[in-house]
Amino acid sequence: MRSYQYPAEFTPSDEGGYVITFPDVPEAITQGDSLQECIEQASDALDEALIGRINTGKEIPLPSPAKTGHYVIPVPAQTAFKAALYEEVKTQRWNKVELATHLGIDEKEVRRLLDPHHSSRLPRIAEILGRVGKRIVVAVEDETEMTMPI
Repeated sequence: MRSYQYPAEFTPSDEGGYVITFPDVPEAITQGDSLQECIEQASDALDEALIGRINTGKEIPLPSPAKTGHYVIPVPAQTAFKAALYEEVKTQRWNKVELATHLGIDEKEVRRLLDPHHSSRLPRIAEILGRVGKRIVVAVEDETEMTMPI
C-alpha cells in the first residue's frame, strides 16, 4: 500500500515562527508563524512540489518514517489520487495514448485525469485506478495523531 503523507521538520526561525522542510521532498520549503499556519503552509508546499514532479515527469519519492518531533503532513486527496495514477503509468511505461487505449477512453480524458490542476471527480478517479489494478483506501485520523507537538 502506498501512502501519500510525508514527515516534515519545523525548525524555529530567527525572525520568529518556523521554517518547514521535507526530508523526502527537498524542493518543498515554506514557513509559518502559528502551528495552524505551519500545517496549512506545509500541506500547500508539499502539494505544489508533488504537482511539479508530476508535471516534469520526475519520480515521486516514498515517504520515510517520521522521526521524533516531525509532523506528518498528508498530500491533499486529489493530488494523491492523481499521483497514484501517474506512478502506475510510469511503472507500466505507458504514454497517454497507450493508457487511453488500455482503458478504452479518449486521450483527452487521460490528459485531464493526469493533470493535477484539473479537478476530476472522485468516482471517476476511483474507477480508473481500479482499471489499472489499484484501489483507493481512505483513512480518517484525528489531527493530533497526524502531527507531533512542536
